[in-house]
Amino acid sequence: MTTTPLLTALPVDGRERLMQLAHEVSFPAGTRIFEEHGLADRFWIIRTGSVNLDMQVAGGRSVVVDMLGHGDLVGWSWLVPPYAWRMGAEAFTPVRAYEFDATAVRALCEADPGLGLAVTRRVLDVVARRLQATRLRLADIGGPGASTMPAPS
Repeated sequence: MTTTPLLTALPVDGRERLMQLAHEVSFPAGTRIFEEHGLADRFWIIRTGSVNLDMQVAGGRSVVVDMLGHGDLVGWSWLVPPYAWRMGAEAFTPVRAYEFDATAVRALCEADPGLGLAVTRRVLDVVARRLQATRLRLADIGGPGASTMPAPS
């Protein structure tokens, strides 16, 4: 089994139980993995390849907002009701990943509150890092002075 920062941060027994719920999948380059606003019923940890996260903007076109690679979590919306994707995702290169059924993982986390807290903290860390990266990209887009916005609390 390949370890990733997300999995390594979990207690060993919890990591093993979580991985029992995983199965390996692959996506050819160009495959839409999920669409913004769709049902967030699973998530992935990338083993190889890269995935673009995108958002719909004015005119209905998609804009890439982040690229994920080895060890990264693809999808966090499965953890937060109403379980709808906040972005879309597409395989940029051929991707191999571990896929997890969100309902089964949420049930595992409910049954083991310690594991649930550990998973939630790891996912929240991913969300916080992506929010900060997006904030910096938006500041760059805004031009001089835009990056002096106060940091979110």
